[in-house]
Amino acid sequence: MKNIIIIFLKEMKDILRDRRTLILMVVMPLVLFPLIINISSKFMMKLETTAKTKILRVGVILNSNDDRIRKSVISRDDMTLTDVKDENSIESMINGKTLDFCIVFDEQFDNKVKTLQQGEIRLYFKSSAKNDISKRRIDKLLADYKNDLLEERFRILELSTDVVKAFNINEKDIVTVKEKFGEKVGGFIPYLFVIFCFVGAMYPAIDLGAGEKERGTIETLLVSPATRTQIVIGKFIVVTLSGIISAILTFVGLYASVKLNSEIPTEILDLILKVIDVNSIIVIFTLIIPISVFFAGILLSFSFFANSFKEAQSIMTPLNFVVIIPAFIGTLPGMKLTATTALIPILNVSLASKGIISGTINNGHLAMVYISMFLLAAVSLIICIKWFGREQVIFRG
Repeated sequence: MKNIIIIFLKEMKDILRDRRTLILMVVMPLVLFPLIINISSKFMMKLETTAKTKILRVGVILNSNDDRIRKSVISRDDMTLTDVKDENSIESMINGKTLDFCIVFDEQFDNKVKTLQQGEIRLYFKSSAKNDISKRRIDKLLADYKNDLLEERFRILELSTDVVKAFNINEKDIVTVKEKFGEKVGGFIPYLFVIFCFVGAMYPAIDLGAGEKERGTIETLLVSPATRTQIVIGKFIVVTLSGIISAILTFVGLYASVKLNSEIPTEILDLILKVIDVNSIIVIFTLIIPISVFFAGILLSFSFFANSFKEAQSIMTPLNFVVIIPAFIGTLPGMKLTATTALIPILNVSLASKGIISGTINNGHLAMVYISMFLLAAVSLIICIKWFGREQVIFRG
């Protein structure tokens, strides 16, 4: 045990001196991640505000029909009526950014409406993130116009508008706020901590395996009183701890970015903090341990096989996709933790975390996740120890 502690302290000291490892393990989760969230949220809020306050340039081609919609556009403060000669010029005006929307009435619109038929209106616009938000105002304008025409039609027929309402649906959604939040956002949180857990463990693993081989210091360890198993376990603990710290710092960074983001309304912030309670976070943290051990075993095995830092990077980089794909699948709507998915590595942790956040986790399935992940973690450690014990691996090439 003493030798393992000595190896652990030695490797931990080396890792803390490595700038790349500290950046990936500490700086990215704590600084870069909150920065990205704050910038993106501010950008989206600015886009929303700009789209809502923009004075829309709206064209109306009546084709000799009733001019009520034209008068409505003129009377609004958030719209200005733009002169459009004919329907053929609409596309060029929108592309030239002199027109935002154009409402074109069919020539027979009034006649069809008066004879209780369905009239046709063509709405021209160019969809974009900003324009789609602005389009809500045009949709509301046309919806109000449609309701006016329907009320007139019912008055002529001397009917109540209720005649078209055969029944009224009174929806009673029994889903809790916690369940709804967990289903929509819950998958995003485990996706982040799984990715950062892997990335946070990857560079320490490369440095403690291939890095030591490249520097020639692996031979010094091999002639020390520590056995190969003790050397592997010492390195293994450091890599596992790096992954755990990186995942925890991801949570801290996420919390800080949400808490300090002034763009998020207070009521939404209170709801988020209420839904993600302390008990849920603690249970999720317990899932980080086996997956960190699992990652450490795989990454160290590849690192011991590689002859140089660069070779280890080229081998491990594709593994990012192996981790990202199942973690991403766990974020998809409708994906649930079942007896089958509980046995699939990474995906099971992602789905279990989503279930924990939403409060819908099945304890039996959660137990299967723990058992499967701890078994895989133990197998990865055993394989890593056996791999390190082979001379042709350590002194390959």
